[in-house]
Amino acid sequence: MDVPMWVWAATIGGMIAILVIDLAIVDHPWSKNKGPQEFGIKQAAWWAVFYIGIAILFGLGVWYFGGGSAGAEYFAGFVTEKSLSIDNLFVFYLILSSFAVPRKYQHEVLLVGIVIAIVMRGIFIALGAQVINAWSEVFYLFGAFLIYTGYKIVRDHMKGDEEEKDFTQTPVVRLVKRFWPVSSDYHGAKLTVKLDGKRHVTPMLLVILAIGVIDLVFAVDSIPAIFGLTQDTYIVFTANAFALLGLRQLYFLLAGLMDRLAYISWGLSAIMVFIGVKMIFHALHENGIHIVDIGIGTSLTVILGIMTITIVGSLVKSRIDERNKPAVEEEKDVPVDRS
Repeated sequence: MDVPMWVWAATIGGMIAILVIDLAIVDHPWSKNKGPQEFGIKQAAWWAVFYIGIAILFGLGVWYFGGGSAGAEYFAGFVTEKSLSIDNLFVFYLILSSFAVPRKYQHEVLLVGIVIAIVMRGIFIALGAQVINAWSEVFYLFGAFLIYTGYKIVRDHMKGDEEEKDFTQTPVVRLVKRFWPVSSDYHGAKLTVKLDGKRHVTPMLLVILAIGVIDLVFAVDSIPAIFGLTQDTYIVFTANAFALLGLRQLYFLLAGLMDRLAYISWGLSAIMVFIGVKMIFHALHENGIHIVDIGIGTSLTVILGIMTITIVGSLVKSRIDERNKPAVEEEKDVPVDRS
């Protein structure tokens, strides 16, 4: 899809404007209670619906101006990146919990994390496009990497690695602590503060650095995935950006459902393996080997199907577990006859 520079500029400008308006509304500058406010479930739900609606409207615009194939590529990319962003939420949840970030400052931390993620993915997209143009065989490498990533997601989930990891002791955090003193408490949203005449960094800076590093890791995983669905740089960038823009609201909306999405790792793993196989098949097809080249329509159907089954299955399991929980607790309370 041939996209002129003014469309790129308008798209990026529109995204920046949405983020600025979002932050302004969340901070309630006109409120009697100045400063950040806690993010409520109802507010998060409305904003999550707004961002998804904006993403869908944009996709319909891509479909209208770019054609059905471009539209399908955008929606397949958006659904894939949105699905992967749910995995981001689990890690963000663990990071914010590890650093004990006050709830009223969490939305600012997440906003900074999202901005860092968009910038990093923009850089990776530009580099990825250059690599693909110069060396088409990179699809074999990307495909193998995604299949391995799918395996690693399930392996880490079964081992419970994420739950055991202490994000307050990551290398970048330890490096900062080595050169600068860290205040024991948060000082609002300040990144540094002067205490006893000496400049200290605050835990707020450390948590932002931790999220920035995680964003880099997720960018390495997600960019090859979407390049397996489309090589259109504009679609790759916008699908990524719109999937990330509503991530902050989705975090607060799903914060109480984190433990209920038991099968989400399996779903993400299946998507990564599917796209990895698709990339390898595409590379073989391009090299003249007669093999099925999986179309974008099939990809979109498979991705939507996997996520629907994953989410519905997780919620059904959660309901069954809750229903069986009282029975298990009653069994524990039954006195044992030791006579």
